Amino acid sequence: MNHLAHALLAGDDADLRLGGMLGDFVHGKPDPQRFPPRVIDGIRLHRAIDVYTDAHPEVAEARRLLPSPYRRFGGILLDMWFDHLLARDFASWSAEPLDVYSDQLRALLHRHRELLPEGLQRFLAYMEVHGLPAGYAERGEIERALRGVSARLSRANPVGDAMPVLLELEQPLHERFEAFFPQLRAFAADWIANGEASELR
Repeated sequence: MNHLAHALLAGDDADLRLGGMLGDFVHGKPDPQRFPPRVIDGIRLHRAIDVYTDAHPEVAEARRLLPSPYRRFGGILLDMWFDHLLARDFASWSAEPLDVYSDQLRALLHRHRELLPEGLQRFLAYMEVHGLPAGYAERGEIERALRGVSARLSRANPVGDAMPVLLELEQPLHERFEAFFPQLRAFAADWIANGEASELR
């Protein structure tokens, strides 16, 4: 899953949400000298969500829908597209308006800027310019993001040209997302409620 999903799945706990945003930018074991314990829990939750997502049958089915050569990059494409679907239908998943939620998430990152790795600081500047994650509701913003990801990959890839394929598969991908996301949400809530973070520390 991508940034909006990780933040939402962390619930109302600001430290878990911050850890959810840090998850793609902190590698290896999080440093307890740098990050508060609950933020580390959020990083671990992010990783647990990624493992659960990669192994889920609905996600595997969504990946199989992608034609070659896009299927090889299905993880990236589905992360981005599922965040688009989540943003587009945000009112179905949250009582908070998307624009308000998006502004609050960026404000959270600004308040803890000293904890952000350089990569996340750069991404925060990009978020401000493009109004993310609320901007992910717009197809044009997703296409721009895909082209950016494609340019950063170390080898030639079709990610930047995937938008027509994703649009052609919009309905079946939406069906897979609708079946998958409630289960992912239940998994994350259970992970938080049952103290998985403490057990894994």
